[in-house]
Amino acid sequence: MAELKGKLTPAEFLAALKGRKPPAKHIPSPVSEDDDSDRAAEQSELEEESQEPQTDRAANENSGDGSGSAPSRYFGNYVKRNSRLTELFDRVNTLLGSNSNQDQGETFRPKAPETLNETGLTFEEVERLILKFLLAKGSARGRAIANQVRMPFQIVDPILKVCKQEQLVAFKGAAEMGDYEFSITEFGRERARRYIEECTYFGSAPVTLPDYLNAMAPQTIAKQQATEEDLKRAFQDLIVPPRLLDRLGPAINSGRGMFLFGNPGNGKTSIAERVTRSFGTTIWIPRTLGIDGDLIRLYDPGIHDAVEAEAEDGILNLSGIDQRWIQIARPTVAAGGELTMQELEVVQNPQTKICEAPLQLKSNCGVLIIDDFGRQTMPVETLLNRWIVPLEKRFDFLNLPSGKKIQVPFDQLIIFSTNLEPRDLVDGAFLRRIPYKIEVPDPSEEDFRGLCQLMAPLLGFEYEKDPIDYLIEKHYKQAGRPFRACHPRDLMLQVRNFCMYKQTTKKLSNEAFDIAIENYFSVM
Repeated sequence: MAELKGKLTPAEFLAALKGRKPPAKHIPSPVSEDDDSDRAAEQSELEEESQEPQTDRAANENSGDGSGSAPSRYFGNYVKRNSRLTELFDRVNTLLGSNSNQDQGETFRPKAPETLNETGLTFEEVERLILKFLLAKGSARGRAIANQVRMPFQIVDPILKVCKQEQLVAFKGAAEMGDYEFSITEFGRERARRYIEECTYFGSAPVTLPDYLNAMAPQTIAKQQATEEDLKRAFQDLIVPPRLLDRLGPAINSGRGMFLFGNPGNGKTSIAERVTRSFGTTIWIPRTLGIDGDLIRLYDPGIHDAVEAEAEDGILNLSGIDQRWIQIARPTVAAGGELTMQELEVVQNPQTKICEAPLQLKSNCGVLIIDDFGRQTMPVETLLNRWIVPLEKRFDFLNLPSGKKIQVPFDQLIIFSTNLEPRDLVDGAFLRRIPYKIEVPDPSEEDFRGLCQLMAPLLGFEYEKDPIDYLIEKHYKQAGRPFRACHPRDLMLQVRNFCMYKQTTKKLSNEAFDIAIENYFSVM
């Protein structure tokens, strides 16, 4: 594509994007008289565009917003002929205030800040992160520093210039787009070491607590509604009786909490882990929270599933998203018998001085599963007393290392999964705050056969009816043994291991099931 002469000035460019009339400095002719053949072709295209219906042209000129101006029409028509510029045009429109993504139903989208004041942070807070990063790195380009702290370059660049004036950093060399390579000075190293003693963190700039609270409200789990079709889709890899689904649906839509109880091995944990799938949405959370000097790491790669963003071309971020936030699938946080009281409070690492968010904060707008409830090392009463108010009020109080107490949302569907009878674990006051108590029953013979048919190909077997009939008749009906949802998988795993040992083809057989039953139920 031939390069255009008579380009718009920056002011005219932005005015055209915003649909305003550009400054009357000059309106360049789109094509000069001595253009080559490429420009002649473009002239022909422009002449065709000039023959548009008069009604459309009049509508443009009388729209009242300046969109009918010559540079705007010229720029807009040219952009439409180039797919890459069209994409750029859409992105810049987003930066200039378009909320197209939110118009399409997105409840919350963190907008990139344009000034330091919009971040809610102070100059000193950002300076600390920059100097600690340069102390570890030695030197880096300005945009690399901005990317490290997840802030726009237009905010970080003035801070770097002030640091240079104070002789904390120095120019090491020039880089592209008016950028520089910055290196830390000895004076800067000394200050950075003092900052490191206070806190070693130099990752993403934190998000303030008010901004976090404002983001949680439109993303709350209470506003999510799961339909019967949503549940069928979420549980499609399990065999769940329709009656059980009908009980789970209202409990999920309540956004409050539920007990899942029943015999071990019937899939309570598997059911709980798939509840979040029924919502099928994503949320935005801060990578780190900053509260009066305390840095709380909220995003946990071991728990949260990040949504991969579209890769940006070039060195500019045109997404319009505040990079201090990260988009994740609605979280599912599970804790079992290893759960301790410490994991429910803000904990500060004594060496790094970085705080870790408690499990209930990491699970906000998602699902929190307390598996094997009643088998934790802490007494059940201790856990109940910790959560009895949050379950009622839907907010929690956290104590910070600084001594300050803060109020945060307790906004998750909490699921207590247990093999024990709920009334034997907790009193009536706590049961009242968990409105749904759902028993997960033993599978029927039909469901058991369906589970065998489901698991056989997953484990490399061809499903055969005769060995399954033998298994059910001899080892369940004659033995008086109840069906469990986990048995088909566990027994077929043993059959597979037996075939591998014998170096035979993977095949379901009566002999293999006899050996598997003898091993599996020897002490049961």
